[in-house]
Amino acid sequence: MKRTLKIKIFASFMLLTLMLAIAGTISIVSFRWLSNSVHGLIQDNYKSIEASKKMIEALEREDSGVLMLILGEWNEGRKILKSADSLFLSAFETAKNNLTEHNEARYIKQIQMAYAIYKSSWERPVVGTEKQGNVSWYKNDIHKKFSDTKRRVNELMSLNQSSMFEQASKLKEKSKRAIMPGIVSIIAALIFSVVLNFFITRYFVNPISDIAEAVDNCRGGDLKLQSNITSNDEIKKLETAINDLLKRLAVNPNNLKK
Repeated sequence: MKRTLKIKIFASFMLLTLMLAIAGTISIVSFRWLSNSVHGLIQDNYKSIEASKKMIEALEREDSGVLMLILGEWNEGRKILKSADSLFLSAFETAKNNLTEHNEARYIKQIQMAYAIYKSSWERPVVGTEKQGNVSWYKNDIHKKFSDTKRRVNELMSLNQSSMFEQASKLKEKSKRAIMPGIVSIIAALIFSVVLNFFITRYFVNPISDIAEAVDNCRGGDLKLQSNITSNDEIKKLETAINDLLKRLAVNPNNLKK
């Protein structure tokens, strides 16, 4: 099969294009997966962290509400407790429905139990009872329950923060691997360019130079083109055409001197 120079050069550059296209596709797929992973990380762990922060905020507001009750401020205290309780339960439901880590359900259960015990302490009347103004009751009973519930929530938040940090570290390593196809494609393209240059020089440039040198030698009276073109393309066709021309000129050598 006759292979023309156009086909050879076109095939060489198509191979280079194919290599870059494959590397580019791999990089795009890798970065898309990385983007989805980052989105999932933020959507899952961050949601639980934010829910934990809201629960802690609600607990601290409830603690203020209890202190108001101890001071005899029934209306203000109950108002604060009602609002804070609503905030806590809303945030708790968010965390409860966003279980993504190992044993996270156990943390949720511990928070639920601790909060139920804490809430039962201030749900019962405080104003007008022996609890009003009773600092010892607050210190030895309700504050301990408040601290225990808050500690449970902090444990849940720490779990998700640690997981987020670990996942971020893994994603950092994966992002490095995601750019590797691009780096490999650049190196491969450079190597292929050197190899391509070698073959162009060997099979295209050198044969043309040989023909040019052989034509120059014809000036010495040798009317046969002394070149050794083994390919079956336009360069061989050029050699044949020049030899045919020289044969016609050999009939009248004086034509070569004009």
